[in-house]
Amino acid sequence: MAPQYKLTYFNISALGEPIRFLLSYGNIDFEDVRIEREQWPSLKSTTPFGQLPLFEHNGKVVNQSMAIARYCAKLVKLTGSNDWEDLEIDSVVDTISDLRSKIAEFQKEQNEELKASKKKQVIEVTIPFYIERLEAKVKDNDGYLACKKLTWADLYFVALLDMVNVRVGKNIIENAPSLQKLREKVLALPGIKAWIAKRPKDRV
Repeated sequence: MAPQYKLTYFNISALGEPIRFLLSYGNIDFEDVRIEREQWPSLKSTTPFGQLPLFEHNGKVVNQSMAIARYCAKLVKLTGSNDWEDLEIDSVVDTISDLRSKIAEFQKEQNEELKASKKKQVIEVTIPFYIERLEAKVKDNDGYLACKKLTWADLYFVALLDMVNVRVGKNIIENAPSLQKLREKVLALPGIKAWIAKRPKDRV
């Protein structure tokens, strides 16, 4: 029987990986369609808003990675137990997304001198600022990023770590023991562990 869900994204981890982590955590079978960069120009106009990832179910197609991840979190019961807890989780996820965006900014710079300057600022100022506060959140939440329990914020963070580390050329949580332990916990979850063992050798 064909999977009920289909995820279409580039042949990298990046924004597709949190979705893959969530579905794998819940042991939800999905079709993992990977698009090579050279295929994208001819496919772009066929997508709803000219962007990936796309998520399909029962003939319906949606875009926007965060919305898809949030939906998958509900499927696998990794959301909050009330509206306030959902707000806490969303706040952390959006903060992590902000960090990812700030890291991505310097890579878009065409001027090499400016690019090096922006990268230095990100590594020396931006990342320590965010990691220090995320580390404190884990300490305050019994080893998790929100609500004192495993939520999709934890999977979202860990799923993006490899990409972020490669882009800045260092392990951004090397001085954050609580975040390191969180990463270990997430990667040891049976569904996540099985996914990592079978997934393609991703380019990040």
